Order: sequence, then C-alpha cells, then structure tokens
Amino acid sequence: MKIITLCGSTKFKNEFELVNEKLTLLGHIVLSVGVFVHSKQINIDSKHKVMLDQLHKKKIDLSFEIFVIDVNNYIGSSTKKEINYAIVNKKKVNFYSDTNNPYFN
Repeated sequence: MKIITLCGSTKFKNEFELVNEKLTLLGHIVLSVGVFVHSKQINIDSKHKVMLDQLHKKKIDLSFEIFVIDVNNYIGSSTKKEINYAIVNKKKVNFYSDTNNPYFN
C-alpha cells in the first residue's frame, strides 16, 4: 500500500476518476485534485490558484509517488512544476501514457 498523488490537467476529469479507481482497487491511498477547474470551466482568481497549488504540493509531500495523467502526452505548465517538485523531493513519478507503468499492465 502506497500513498499516490494524481497530477495532470484538470481537463482530464474522466481519466482522473479512472486512475483513482484503478489505484484504489490495487490497495493504494490516492490523493487527487479537489477542484476540476478546466473540465468544469470554473473561473478562479489568482489567490485561489496559489492556494490550490500549495495544497497539491502538500499532497505530493505526503505521497510515496505521483501518477501523472498525461493524456496524449499532454503536460501543462502547472503539471511540469508538480513533476519537478516531486523529483526534487525524491518522489517516484509514473505516467499514464507510459505503456510500461506498473499499474496498467
């Protein structure tokens, strides 16, 4: 059992739900985004954006690894920052698009 944080664009809500379900059924504790800003077309101000980014970094801190939901290899600027944050903090990084990831083989 590991704690795994999901990272990726919030426009991929369906994929977040799929991966969350899959990892949970494998016995992992899954931390995900709390607000799907892009898929729900929610407008947030810069104060809330900073707060959401800080919350997500705290989730990464709690995790053994992150799982990047990079549909069609898409990784936006916020996700790139999360990946770099995870790497600097010595967290394992897995990718949805990687056919060799250990969870979807």
